[in-house]
Amino acid sequence: MLYILKTLISALIIVVVGELSKRSSALAAFLLALPIVSITAFMWIYLESKDGVKIAEISEGTFWYVLPTLPMFLFLSWLLRNNYNFYLALFICCLLTAGLFAITQYFLAR
Repeated sequence: MLYILKTLISALIIVVVGELSKRSSALAAFLLALPIVSITAFMWIYLESKDGVKIAEISEGTFWYVLPTLPMFLFLSWLLRNNYNFYLALFICCLLTAGLFAITQYFLAR
């Protein structure tokens, strides 16, 4: 039952942001910038494990993995404003982000 509740609440967050984007791009961007997914995941993990140290480790890891995603947002915006096909632009940005993740992982492993 908890699994179903977690799924419904998580899906609701995505639907709300999608619907708000129809009314205000700025509000949708603001909500997407909030660490809603991270906070929701922290809550679910903590409710199940009561392990603050685990949350601390995940929180620190999240910080380092957010950094390589930041260029994607600017590059996607640039590609779309320069008339790239949406799916091609998204694919290129996914490749860029994957490469930056690999670089981040390499440095974090050291």
